[in-house]
Amino acid sequence: MRFKDVFSIIGPAMVGPSSSHTAGAVRLGRVARRLLAIQPEWVDIQLYGSFADTYKGHGTDLALIAGLLDYEPDDPRVRDSLENAERLGIRVTITPSSGLAQHPNTALILLGCGNQQMAIRGASIGGGNIELEQVNGFDVRFSGVYPTLLVFHTDRTGMISDISGVLRELDINIGYMDVDRKERKGDALTVVETDGSFPAGLQERLGQLADVQDVRIIDWGEGNS
Repeated sequence: MRFKDVFSIIGPAMVGPSSSHTAGAVRLGRVARRLLAIQPEWVDIQLYGSFADTYKGHGTDLALIAGLLDYEPDDPRVRDSLENAERLGIRVTITPSSGLAQHPNTALILLGCGNQQMAIRGASIGGGNIELEQVNGFDVRFSGVYPTLLVFHTDRTGMISDISGVLRELDINIGYMDVDRKERKGDALTVVETDGSFPAGLQERLGQLADVQDVRIIDWGEGNS
């Protein structure tokens, strides 16, 4: 796990009371929202461990929904996020689970709009930092802090080279990469964290590669993570 700066370790500016249960939860919700790339019509959240035990007292439910509304951790609207979601017509279900998770502050977020759906599982690991561990059933790990590409594709020889080649041509430096596949020659997901924001047209350029099914981007812009 990489930290962006010393403030990522000390803790973020936020609406309290807990950097793990509120600020981190906001960030999990925001990542899910960015990956769906549209306001969701419905959200189904399952909470695990400490999240499940204390989410009402710590406002974790409010924080997750705030993130799904694309609020930042210090946005005063965090406190009213459930009411705001209801006014927008978003159907919200939050369920505490007794199941096991690798980290005690874990949430599984399922969300959709029309025929678009995403499933994101991640944890708030302290100081407002998060770690994403699963996207649409693929086991991948990334922080959600750096500009991040998620390329859904068919597993084939040369695919990683093709993705890397596009980034090289556009002078985009790869800081971290993770790949998972459902089966050999089956569906796969490549996650790439980079050192700088993405130029216009990158998503379309990657989408034109053979056997690429979808491309999603997380890019908060300078100073907004």
